[in-house]
Amino acid sequence: QVQLVESGGGLVQPGGSLRLSCAASGIIFSINVMGWYRQAPGKQRELVATITSGAATNYADSVKGRFTISRDNAKNTVYLQMNSLKSEDTAVYYCNLHIATLNYWGQGTQVTVSS
Repeated sequence: QVQLVESGGGLVQPGGSLRLSCAASGIIFSINVMGWYRQAPGKQRELVATITSGAATNYADSVKGRFTISRDNAKNTVYLQMNSLKSEDTAVYYCNLHIATLNYWGQGTQVTVSS
């Protein structure tokens, strides 16, 4: 059984930075896509960024230039460095692992950007 454990959320002022981490455990195939999604109150879950096992990345337009996704394949861990945070980045952030036709989700970590 695959498990995803997120950490690093919290409260930060506008313009500040946070780094999210997500560690995957269980049977994980080497070819996969890991990513981050977020869901704000009253809104649908949306893609933030993804990264393939070959390190190809994809970002939502709203975070390009501010967020950076990276991964450590040896540790099955994905990171999201978030800089220049805005109030509209406030949401629950979910880690995702996509293997073939399967999707796995973490429990979510709250990110609140407020002064």
